[in-house]
Amino acid sequence: MKKEIPVEGMSCASCAISIEKTLKSSPGVKEASVNYANHAATIEWEEQSVSLEELQKKIQSTGYNLVINDVEAQEQEEINREAYLKIKRKTLYAGILAFPVFVIGMFWMHMPYGNYVMWALTTPILLVFGNQFFKNAWIQTKNFSANMDSLVAISTGIAYLYSSFNTFFPSFLEAKGLESHVYFEAAAVILFFILLGKTMEAGAKAGTGEALKKLMGLQPSDLVVLENGSEIIKKTADVKLGEKILIKPGQKIPLDGKIIEGESYVDENMLTGEPIPVLKTVNSKVFAGTINQAGSLVFEVEKISDDTLLSQIIARVKSAQGSKAPVQKLVDKVAAVFVPVVLLIGLLTFVTWGFSGVEESWLRGMLAMITVFVIACPCALGLATPTAIITAMGKGAELGILIKEAESLEKGVKIDSIVLDKTGTITEGKPKVAEFVSTGNCDELDRKAIYNLEKKSEHPLANAIAEYFQEGDISIENFKSITGKGVQGFLEGQTYRIGNLNWLKDEGILENPELETKANHALEEGYIVVFAAKNEQPLGFFKIADLIKETSKEAISNLKKMGIEVHMLTGDQHKTAALIAKQVGIPNFKAEMLPQGKSEYIKNLQLQGRKVAMVGDGINDSEALSVADLSIAMGQGTDIAMDIAEITLVHSNLNDIPKALNLTKKSIKIIHQNLFWAFIYNIIGIPIAAGVLYPLFGFLLNPMIAGGAMALSSVSVVLNSLRLKK
Repeated sequence: MKKEIPVEGMSCASCAISIEKTLKSSPGVKEASVNYANHAATIEWEEQSVSLEELQKKIQSTGYNLVINDVEAQEQEEINREAYLKIKRKTLYAGILAFPVFVIGMFWMHMPYGNYVMWALTTPILLVFGNQFFKNAWIQTKNFSANMDSLVAISTGIAYLYSSFNTFFPSFLEAKGLESHVYFEAAAVILFFILLGKTMEAGAKAGTGEALKKLMGLQPSDLVVLENGSEIIKKTADVKLGEKILIKPGQKIPLDGKIIEGESYVDENMLTGEPIPVLKTVNSKVFAGTINQAGSLVFEVEKISDDTLLSQIIARVKSAQGSKAPVQKLVDKVAAVFVPVVLLIGLLTFVTWGFSGVEESWLRGMLAMITVFVIACPCALGLATPTAIITAMGKGAELGILIKEAESLEKGVKIDSIVLDKTGTITEGKPKVAEFVSTGNCDELDRKAIYNLEKKSEHPLANAIAEYFQEGDISIENFKSITGKGVQGFLEGQTYRIGNLNWLKDEGILENPELETKANHALEEGYIVVFAAKNEQPLGFFKIADLIKETSKEAISNLKKMGIEVHMLTGDQHKTAALIAKQVGIPNFKAEMLPQGKSEYIKNLQLQGRKVAMVGDGINDSEALSVADLSIAMGQGTDIAMDIAEITLVHSNLNDIPKALNLTKKSIKIIHQNLFWAFIYNIIGIPIAAGVLYPLFGFLLNPMIAGGAMALSSVSVVLNSLRLKK
């Protein structure tokens, strides 16, 4: 058996690794991978050797839980949303309480009853709003491991207990000539900032099911089946192969099949990404999730729910999201070694001082141990990443670049190839008239006739032609639309026709070899050609295309200068794709691609060792976006593309891609600098706190100075992060 199962209780990437190790070590489990990104485990196991219930009990014993009962997607989404709202509330309340603690601890430390006020405000931060860190630290301890939660719990816990003792029993140290300093501000601020980081992460996770939910929503739940001349409403899931389905104008097609009656234009944008609906006649194939336009259709079901092209896209998107195992955070990796080392140093410090023979040796040893734990407190470490991320996200938003989560910044640094969707990404995303090639006989009345004919037409290209002329309203007589051919009408005794050349010839329009030669040349360049005629005389033809955005060529040139290889994929015909690729300077392109083809193209690039970013705007791009190393959506695209994407370009401007990649590089550089200084600070500070300078210089670091040094390191990290604003 192989199944994806939701996991509860994970708080960081190392939790996922811990659960994965537990599962892999279980007898009967052939393969297991745990994805912290979507809080799920993909397990392959032998049913005769082990049951899901047994695996659940084993995981529960480590402090986590496998949700083995099938949960509806909507319910799971609600669970994720509730978890996000819960941690958001905790962060808000912790921030409200931490602010006055910080102000008192840093500026008004000698105010009357200040310690008691700070104790009262800090206690709920630790015991109520930040209790998850202590729970997770205990789970890690039971499993002989450590992570960032362990570091946070130990340092803030010791700072809190030491400060509480000095608040209620200050005379104990003062009687021995030592100052009873407190560190409530350190504990409160650390927990608030780390909660803030967790909130940002949970916010990104809360919407992970949204994209799949919207994809599933493209398939109607009910449909009309024709049986013995009667219309019967059925659930889509209950329909069988061979049944005949009636689709009325404006309805979504629920399943894959073949048309047996009627003709209509069908919007297949979700599959091909192309904005121009396709004419469907008898024997044409139709696909679930596409939208019928004007006419009624009857089709015979050839693929039921789980086998449709749409269902396959959903399955592959889900699989691609689940296969992206996140890289374990650097801080968690360090914490796994750092926590035990700090504890060992602290205990050695205490014991060494205790047997040193100096006056009050054990008390001094205890203070030195506490100073080690305080100076090792991961304030700078905890702030290093969140402050840089918050600043980078703010700067990105200012530039119209929305970054979903921190991991997106890491991925952006490594990108060496970019795959661009054509329609809506390089081009405007809707058909427009590039030029009207006239015979010279088209006057103002003719333009008005064409404009008013197209205003009445339901043809997908009618709006483009009407927008091009935009003349005044005139009443057209005897308007007639012939599906797949064109439209005609009468104005002031003249007969006007707009449509394809073969139909016009059938209607007796005189041939014009020069005009037809120009039209053939336009077709070879990838344009759509629509002719207009008055009586028996041709007036000219419209060259219609999805026009290139003004900024696309410049953006692609900038990407090349950055050493990034650019590719273009499209569902459009080869001629059109070749024309667009040539105009914007893209040597690598592929046309007539379905969603699976796009994702396979990206996988092939990845097999060559390339780190690939995918830029798209439509449902048809969702699978490719999921597979790519970094996914970027255009802000004017579909909600599904934006839900899946890790970066969204609000202005739908390709020039923002180089800006986004530069921002990721600078952000990661700042984060690495922050982590470097945080670690250097600990490497230098811990030995001094332990008392290595005492034998030589008689210097022993005061816990109060340790707290100040810790605060200074945090300030330096914040100031370094703020450089991103420039």
